[in-house]
Amino acid sequence: MGITYEELSIFGIMRKVDKLGPWSAYLRLLSEWKDRPGYGPRQIAEKVCRFDSSFSIDRHKLAIITPSMHLSPYDTDHNKYDLRPFLYVVQWPWQFGKIRSHVEQLEEKLAEKN
Repeated sequence: MGITYEELSIFGIMRKVDKLGPWSAYLRLLSEWKDRPGYGPRQIAEKVCRFDSSFSIDRHKLAIITPSMHLSPYDTDHNKYDLRPFLYVVQWPWQFGKIRSHVEQLEEKLAEKN
């Protein structure tokens, strides 16, 4: 999938606990991962888009699986209190478009500085 288990855990916490969508997750990761080697704006955007596309494809499965053990703050237990939709548009056109345009703007600014 191109995402490590550590990154999946971070995405899961941002999604379930912090209730962040693609755009908010992208902005948070820009500030948190800015010092990681090999993680520029484009790489972060690709990971966010890849995670949210996969999440939206498989989200409906979370509404029907049996409750899990309480091993993490984003487990699938208590779906009756989970009021998020379970069918998503996989392409996330508005959010992914905004992320892509932001990446292009950041890369232009970084190219001007160098």
